[in-house]
Amino acid sequence: MTASHANQTSTSKGQVSLAELALVFLKLGTTAFGGPAAHIAMMEDEFVRKRQWITQAEFLDRLAAASLIPGPSSTEVAIFIGQSKRGWAGLLVGGVCFILPAGILVTLIAAVYARYGSLPQVAGILYGIKPAVIAIILQALWTLSRTAIKTKLHAVIGMIAVLLNAVGVAPLIVLAIAGIAACGAVRFKMQKSFMVSAPSFVQSGFLLGPAVAAMTIPVSLVRLFLSFLKIGAVVFGSGYVLLAFLRAEFIDHLHWITEKQLLDAIAVGQFTPGPVFTTATFIGYLVAGIPGAAVSTVGIFLPGFVLVASSGPLIPKLRQSALASAILDGVVAGSLALMAVVAWQLGRTAIVDWRTVIILSASAVLVLKFRVNSAWVIAGAALSGWFLH
Repeated sequence: MTASHANQTSTSKGQVSLAELALVFLKLGTTAFGGPAAHIAMMEDEFVRKRQWITQAEFLDRLAAASLIPGPSSTEVAIFIGQSKRGWAGLLVGGVCFILPAGILVTLIAAVYARYGSLPQVAGILYGIKPAVIAIILQALWTLSRTAIKTKLHAVIGMIAVLLNAVGVAPLIVLAIAGIAACGAVRFKMQKSFMVSAPSFVQSGFLLGPAVAAMTIPVSLVRLFLSFLKIGAVVFGSGYVLLAFLRAEFIDHLHWITEKQLLDAIAVGQFTPGPVFTTATFIGYLVAGIPGAAVSTVGIFLPGFVLVASSGPLIPKLRQSALASAILDGVVAGSLALMAVVAWQLGRTAIVDWRTVIILSASAVLVLKFRVNSAWVIAGAALSGWFLH
């Protein structure tokens, strides 16, 4: 462990109450719009800068670990943070409270959808929220990069990660290359051989898939749970990657939903706050009502809890090894590069006219200069979008 990392770790605040942990994650789960990159930015604002519950170095390590395991990365960061503050109880409270608001909201939207066959009109709210989300992500990138980009090598790795992503290389492969590149540089200096093997907790996610696969059968809560358990254990990437898994399982294989219902389910996951994986909640409700929504939500998020619980204790140990620490630093640099790519992609669709430029500029001033909590910025942007659109 480096001296700077040790100093940062020693500055994080001590234990917090489970009630306070629950309230903070409930707030985030209610206000965290914009997808994983925005969620991570809001968590950095809340836990690193505002509450100082975790240092930037610790936050970046957990972000890197979440990027390397299957499941929703921002939810897994929330679980990591809960675990770091209160162990097993914090792990459960942090993760559940971040998921719960979105789960309830998506269930209500699914009930309206099942009755009327259409989604609520939210264009005005999204019109305002999207530019504000860009400002929040940029603020997080600026803050985190000052800790993550420790050397010129890390800056080069970040630029290479952006280029690899631009030419279509899968995010997980980009992160693997970033980690190996950083490790290779350290190994060259140390003049020692080093072999990199995939962690067993990553391999286990891929092995779970065939074990729960089944032929087309009638709707049942057990089958619904196993389907989402399998998806949660193997899926990496964005909501669009999730779309491919859901289509193969519930349209091509089980024939439980239609193409339109699937696209609407993905849309709900995108425009509601909290984890995008609550798309599962929507599909579960359409298939089997409230019980279906419950078992689907548990199924898709359960692997994330298990993987975080098993990998969390490894992070401090990795920092004690120079080579393993170098890999983690490389993955951190790659993760921030991918966040920057997401910000660029979102910006191209969010900044469409002078009104959105104003919302972006005002949001950037609020979060960068006046340090306004990102939840208030999101709320103000939503209200502005509603009036302006």
